[in-house]
Amino acid sequence: MRYLVVGTSGAGKSTLAQALAGLTASRYIELDALYWGPDWQAVPTEQFRQRVALATQGERWVADGNYSDVRDILWPQASHVAWLNYSRFTVFSRLLWRTLRHSITRQRLSHGNRESLAMALFSKDSILLWAWTTYANNQRKFAALRNDAQFAHLQWLEIRKPSEAAEMLQAIAASPQR
Repeated sequence: MRYLVVGTSGAGKSTLAQALAGLTASRYIELDALYWGPDWQAVPTEQFRQRVALATQGERWVADGNYSDVRDILWPQASHVAWLNYSRFTVFSRLLWRTLRHSITRQRLSHGNRESLAMALFSKDSILLWAWTTYANNQRKFAALRNDAQFAHLQWLEIRKPSEAAEMLQAIAASPQR
């Protein structure tokens, strides 16, 4: 079983992917941790691709993220896609609270990076602005990918509400074939 968890920034991809990996005894692959270096500098594309190729060796993994630079590596290998297709309000409110929590607690993220309120609220690189402006495009992109014949091998689960994600996890936990 090789799962991809996709959706707009802030939807809860990492949270769901970590829970899913734990339930299925699979390796958790945080694509952000493979992509970002110190000071929010992206690693070179070829290095990112190599990291992803190495991380996805094996039969059981759960990866979270939307990076098109590695779609040709991840998607052909995957067996399932969980698409967090929540409402814009749900995504934005979750992301706002997460960003505030990370900023206030100064929680370390990938490679020691930290979110700041100044960056979140007043920067052209704001994660809040990014999520807001990419939301509609992400919906179109994932709907098109779901219908793309080259990905017909994937079992898709479109999750429209957080309660559906919880139900999915409960069903997997109850399954003897996890």
